[in-house]
Amino acid sequence: MSVDECGGLLAGVRVLDLTNVLAGPFASYQLGLLGADVIKVETPGSGDLARQLGADAELNTELLGTSFLAQNGGKRSITIDLKTERGNEIFARLVARADVLLENFRPGVLAGLGFPWERLCELNPELVYCAISGFGQTGPMSQRPAYDQVIQGLSGMMSTTGTDQIAPLRAGYPIGDTLGGLAAAFSVCAALLRTQRTGEGAFIDLSMMETAITAMGWAVSNYLIAGVPPSPMGNENATAAPSGTFRTASGHLNIAANKQEQFETVCRAVDRAELITDQRFADRESRKANRDLLRAELESGLARATALEWEETLSAEGVPAARVLEVPDVVALDQLAARDFVHQLPFPGRDGETVRVLGNGVRVDRKASAPVSPPPLLGEHTEQLLGELGYRAEDIAEFRREGVI
Repeated sequence: MSVDECGGLLAGVRVLDLTNVLAGPFASYQLGLLGADVIKVETPGSGDLARQLGADAELNTELLGTSFLAQNGGKRSITIDLKTERGNEIFARLVARADVLLENFRPGVLAGLGFPWERLCELNPELVYCAISGFGQTGPMSQRPAYDQVIQGLSGMMSTTGTDQIAPLRAGYPIGDTLGGLAAAFSVCAALLRTQRTGEGAFIDLSMMETAITAMGWAVSNYLIAGVPPSPMGNENATAAPSGTFRTASGHLNIAANKQEQFETVCRAVDRAELITDQRFADRESRKANRDLLRAELESGLARATALEWEETLSAEGVPAARVLEVPDVVALDQLAARDFVHQLPFPGRDGETVRVLGNGVRVDRKASAPVSPPPLLGEHTEQLLGELGYRAEDIAEFRREGVI
C-alpha cells in the first residue's frame, strides 16, 4: 500500500531523515505514522547506530537492533556517502524534491558537508528544515555532545526523581529523547501548514534540553513564580494527598484523589469513613502536611483486597486509580488491543516471521495510526529511490563501484 493510498494526514509529504539513534528517528516515525513518506538517508555499510543497539545481540550484528526496529517501520532506506562529490549531488536532488529535512548532527555538521541553510533554501525554497540537537544551534553549550542521560541530568529531571535517599535518579526510559522527538514532529507539522499557506520554508532549531525543561511543568514553575524549588518526593504528588502509590493485599496501586470528594470516596471505600472528619486530614493542605500518616491509615484498609480489585472499585466510583504494571502486562491490556495500538509487521529479511511495534496513540477517522511497511534493511530502497530521482541503471552501478552508495 502506498502512502497516498493509506490516506494519512500527511499523505503526499516527503521527509528526508538523516537522523540517528532516538530523538530524530522518533520524530520521523511520528510523521510516518501520520502518512508521510519518510526516506531514511544512511551511511553505507553501517547506517543508523540504532541498528546496532538493543537487547538481542544477534539482531545487533545483523544491523536490525530492536532500537532500530522499534521506530523505523514504514520508512524507506537509501545509503549515500555524503562526503563524496557524487553523493553530494544525489542528496541535492533529494532535497529539491523533499518537503521536510530532519537531522540531529552537532550544529554545523550539515553545513560542513556542503548544505548550509542558505544552500538548502536555494535548492528548495519551501523546505522545512528541522535541526535537532542537545542544546540548540546557538549558545555556549551548542557544540557539546548530548545523550538522553546528559539531558535528564542538566534539565533538572534527575534531581526531582526518586527520594531524598536515592535522588538524583534517571527515569527508566529515554524521556529526553522522546520529548525532543515529539516537539520536532509537532513543529514540523506547524511549519508545513505555514508553507502551504505562504510558500515559505522554515528553519527549526530544536533544543532537547529546553524541551525537557518545558515538560517538567510545575516543578519549574513553582520556582520561577513562587520561588520554591522542587525536591524529590518518590511516588508522591506535591499538589495533593492521597495521591501516590499505595500497597494493597497484592500489588501496588496508584491513587490520585486530588479532589475533596474523591478523598472522601476513598475513605468510605476502605471502610475508614472516620478519616473524613479527622482534623489532620480535613482539607488539602492538612492532608499534604500529614501525608505519611494518611498513607498508613489508608493502607490498613487497602490491605483487604488486591490492587486489581481496588482499581475496579475506585474507578467505578470516579476516583482515578490503577495498578502499577510491568511492561509484559501493559502490552497485554485489552484496552490496547481494542485500539490497535501494537502493530504486527513482517520481519525485515525473514520470510514468515513478524515483529511487533508501537503506534502513537492517535486514531484518525477512527483508524489507528500505523506503519505501512516493515522497518527497512540497510539501503533496501536505494535503487528504487535513485530511479525516482532520474538515475539510470548504469549510473547506479557506477555509484556502487565508486562506493557512493
